[in-house]
Amino acid sequence: MIGAIEILIIAVIFGIIYGRDAIDKTFRKSADEGVVESMAGDLKEYYEDDPKRMVKLGVFIVSAVAFVVTGAYWAITRTDFLKMIGLDQ
Repeated sequence: MIGAIEILIIAVIFGIIYGRDAIDKTFRKSADEGVVESMAGDLKEYYEDDPKRMVKLGVFIVSAVAFVVTGAYWAITRTDFLKMIGLDQ
């Protein structure tokens, strides 16, 4: 039976081998710019292709954050989560 540590080691090895190639193909980053500058350039091109996609991306991000916040609120108020972590008597 394969344990969690072995699966994690395999995932790290594949990440090291294939991650750099995927990043290099996805983001056109040059050696003299940082990650944020590269992402800003990619987002600018993404916006120039179709401005409506940026609106959809913004709506998706806001809805994902709202979903996570709602789930956390439900978990804190409807369960014994605070007792489990020792914040309530």
